[in-house]
Amino acid sequence: MKCRVCSAPIEAFMSFGKMPIANGFLTPEQFENEYFFELAPAFCSSCCTLQLTKQPDPEKMFHDHYAFFSRTSKHMVKHFQNYAHWVMDNYLDHNPFVIELGSNDGILLENFSKHGISHMGVEPSANVANIAQQHGVNSIVAFFSPELAKQILQQQGKADAIMAANVMCHIPDLNAIAEGVDILLKEQGVLIFEDPYLGDMVRRVSYDQLYDEHVYIFSAISVNNIFGRHGFELIDLLPQKTHGGSMRYVLARKGKRPISARVHDILQTEVELGLDKSGTFLKFKAQCESSKKELLETLRSLKTEGKRVVGYAATSKSTTVLNYCQITPDLIEFIADTTPEKQGKYSPGMHIPIKPYGSFCDAYPDYAVLFAWNHKDEIFAKEQTFSESGGQWITFVQEVFETVE
Repeated sequence: MKCRVCSAPIEAFMSFGKMPIANGFLTPEQFENEYFFELAPAFCSSCCTLQLTKQPDPEKMFHDHYAFFSRTSKHMVKHFQNYAHWVMDNYLDHNPFVIELGSNDGILLENFSKHGISHMGVEPSANVANIAQQHGVNSIVAFFSPELAKQILQQQGKADAIMAANVMCHIPDLNAIAEGVDILLKEQGVLIFEDPYLGDMVRRVSYDQLYDEHVYIFSAISVNNIFGRHGFELIDLLPQKTHGGSMRYVLARKGKRPISARVHDILQTEVELGLDKSGTFLKFKAQCESSKKELLETLRSLKTEGKRVVGYAATSKSTTVLNYCQITPDLIEFIADTTPEKQGKYSPGMHIPIKPYGSFCDAYPDYAVLFAWNHKDEIFAKEQTFSESGGQWITFVQEVFETVE
């Protein structure tokens, strides 16, 4: 098999087994025809890019029934407000034009729209793009490509900034993205995107960052290599707390903008962490297996004790955990979630019932598995009554695998 970026030979270092579509919540009638693929990550020693060896067709993941809406989290609304204003303050001049790739429900671009800034969102899922349009965000329903870039160029002109958030890691053909960005971006323009960060995934053993949509988990080293092939270079890096540890990457055409000292410092830290070495990921494999064993032992022990255990938040990441660990409905009674599109359906693969959030509050369980562990602080503050009533949380990433009183 060849690397998606540089075509060097690669081989999977582990397999998480057969995996369904992460956001593919389904009804019992759909169980028989549910789609599965092998979730197997590989590391390219040539360009240092961590990637999935197989990914479902984009149309299976992003469509007019897509079940993820960014604005359901108050924390993320605030995060994207800050993101937008940071871009405005640092990279936009008079009468700018900005583009967002994978603009979802308009949570980021809405901030530009409110300031009267010319903008365009490119979003392949029609249902979330419709929500964006209702919030005053100019959106087109499409996958970004060089061809689409040429169309936007003819209609709108070149962009001062092209942005993305938790999207670039979804796109298998990054060389085509870089080509499209090169077409659309002004000479002094910037490409800014943030995604789950490989350094945090390795440190935390947060293997649930790996699922169908996340064809890549980036490091600064890999981003520099990927876009360096197309005449871009990293000019800044900003670590983020979102999604359990993310990195914001800022790129510009080579030699056009000064490079922050943070770029050198973070690149050096990544070398020390071993993010440029294949051996790091063999160690990661062993840590994943240990985490799986520990979580299963915890749940089986609680079942033996007759404790009620439910899941909290039917996240995309939970699909990897449930299916890799083979956690069945006899171990987790149901998963409570606030997203109407998921309620009344069943989790992908393991078919655990998804119930409205009220089901969690109406009769508190003894334990709740926190699948949205990346929103831990926000959730713990919201669910103080659960904790005060004796309920305990189960989290499973390496740094915080514990039951929380």
